Amino acid sequence: MSHSDELFMEEALREAQRALALGEVPVGAIVVRDGHIVGRGCNRPVTDHDPTAHAEVQALREAGHVVGNYRLLDCDLYVTVEPCAMCAGAITHARIRRLVYGAEDPKAGAVHSMLQVLNHPKLNHQIEVTSGVQAARCMDLVQAFFRQKRQAQSG
Repeated sequence: MSHSDELFMEEALREAQRALALGEVPVGAIVVRDGHIVGRGCNRPVTDHDPTAHAEVQALREAGHVVGNYRLLDCDLYVTVEPCAMCAGAITHARIRRLVYGAEDPKAGAVHSMLQVLNHPKLNHQIEVTSGVQAARCMDLVQAFFRQKRQAQSG
């Protein structure tokens, strides 16, 4: 983990705050190429009425437009929470070079936690993975969101 990993995760956390402001599960993602952010995304499935509008997919879509290619071979993805199976598939198809994530997701994580979709031995593209970058901050944000939802429902 490098100092730049910490700085880029700060940007992903800013995206997660945008999701929180929308009333979405606070997950944020950014795509970095040559030290510059080329894609940003925050969770928007409820807002957009789109089950695929996860932060990672939003960031990959924007990066693809900026780069002019759906293959993001020389790009790194930073995301606040371990990607789900859908996002892990999109990350693999985009040929992301490196994935950096914060908090693990024991219920839906598809990198290390529940499933191991990313870097499955039968896939033809392997992605470098760094986990646990600012994990406590990333997890606190998500846990506070769900705690608040539970309190609102019981109150």
